[in-house]
Amino acid sequence: MEENKQNQVARIQDFDPPMKPKTNKYAIACTFLASLSSILLGYDIGVMSGAIIYIKKDLHISDVQVEILVGILNVYSLFGSAAAGRTSDWIGRRYTMVVAAGIFFAGALLMGFATTYAFLMFGRFVAGVGVGYALMVAPVYTAEVSPASSRGFLTSFPEVFINFGILMGYVSNVAFSKLPTHLSWRFMLGIGAVPSVFLAVSVLAMPESPRWLVMQGRLGDARRVLNKTSDSLQEAQLRLADIKQAAGIPETCNDDIVEVPKRPSGDNVWKELIFSPTPVVRHILITGVGIHFFQQASGIDAVVLYSPKIFEKAGIKSDHDRLLCTVAVGVVKTLFILVATFMLDRSGRRPLLLTSVGGMVASLVLLATGLTIIDHSEQKLVWAIVLCIAMVLAYVALFSIGMGPITWVYSSEIFPLRLRATGCSIGVAVNRVTSGVVSMTFLSLEKAITIGAAFFLYAALAAVAWVFFYTLMPETQGKTLEEMETLFGTFWNWRERARELKELKKTEKNSNDNGQIQMGTNNPAMQKPNIVV
Repeated sequence: MEENKQNQVARIQDFDPPMKPKTNKYAIACTFLASLSSILLGYDIGVMSGAIIYIKKDLHISDVQVEILVGILNVYSLFGSAAAGRTSDWIGRRYTMVVAAGIFFAGALLMGFATTYAFLMFGRFVAGVGVGYALMVAPVYTAEVSPASSRGFLTSFPEVFINFGILMGYVSNVAFSKLPTHLSWRFMLGIGAVPSVFLAVSVLAMPESPRWLVMQGRLGDARRVLNKTSDSLQEAQLRLADIKQAAGIPETCNDDIVEVPKRPSGDNVWKELIFSPTPVVRHILITGVGIHFFQQASGIDAVVLYSPKIFEKAGIKSDHDRLLCTVAVGVVKTLFILVATFMLDRSGRRPLLLTSVGGMVASLVLLATGLTIIDHSEQKLVWAIVLCIAMVLAYVALFSIGMGPITWVYSSEIFPLRLRATGCSIGVAVNRVTSGVVSMTFLSLEKAITIGAAFFLYAALAAVAWVFFYTLMPETQGKTLEEMETLFGTFWNWRERARELKELKKTEKNSNDNGQIQMGTNNPAMQKPNIVV
């Protein structure tokens, strides 16, 4: 009798809606610590926007040298991101972050003690390599540790910390701006060594990526990490099964240490990605690289790096006042990236991205209009100055709520396991090259076609980006990393594939529900379920 009651309770509970999984605090802590590496890039971007004012005065360099100094770090970071994929596959994601921190620490000290332009450029090279390592490995690690239910939230952490680093750089500019010119910029750059120390220490508290552990044959260690970072033990088992399948390990193999089938060599990975990709891989590569290109081509680094110049063109002449305005930019950017982290797994990637980019187009057009009016006016137009400042703040807010975090979330989750490290490295390389081109040409572009026309150009590129995203990028919210391949391969016809998958899941769910009902009653025509309270 008692057994029948328990069965009836179980059957009634089967009809209850699934409970929303609790936030996994351990996974949050892991991604938080890993994302500290992104502060390195953010701080450098923010601090250079103000430090360059004093470097130009102290070292007496030209505008072209300023552009090169500001933007060259992005080019140098290519060496780091190119090496990071292979390094992270060799020594693991965790210790690759230590390498990134150590290299950036050395670069920050070299820049702080630089006495000549050439010395400063060498420091930029070393720091750039460290930034390249950090940019590649942090999103990969967070994607591989995060459970599917909160992967968007957690994988956006690197972008959150980039923004926090930018804000720290802006605050550093204001804090040291009152020092003598020859000391101010050196303190601004040298203090950047501090975050890298915290990063190196924090790695000691982090587990290794479960996917990397499986690729090394360490199933026992991977299982323990997944049990801690998943929403349930059942999810941990499913994640482990997916990773084993992707790594070519038999499903029945459950030893703690196993022999992993020989993986494709580096040449085969490049062949599969670039030279002879399948339609699925080609679609993934185009979207993964395209989103990185458009993130930077839409002009974000021009606004963030040269915001003092923009405010000067808008009519704010005092160095200190311009630096204070940049702090406002940093605060707005950081606040809105925090908003975005909580919306990614609720609203989905596509709605946020398309809204963000559409708003960026509008704000860039209005900013360009305001700057053009000020440029052609002989008197001070307060309304135009207010418009320019408001549009700079609106632009960075809209960027931070979609384009900024989703670039890193999306590109890190769509590549298959066997191609993920290399694919993300390519995306980061394109991101840094595009950023370098934008930051190393802005001043020359402003002189050649005016600052207003430059922002009209960025607005046009952002409009092209909106069309690209709308046409080619499927929604990935809630999908496991190993399910992504089913959404790609049809390019602009991906919506049809998504509808088919949705119908298939709906059919499977209905079949399962019908099976539960039949198993739960001996004679459905004669019996009604007894609800036990």
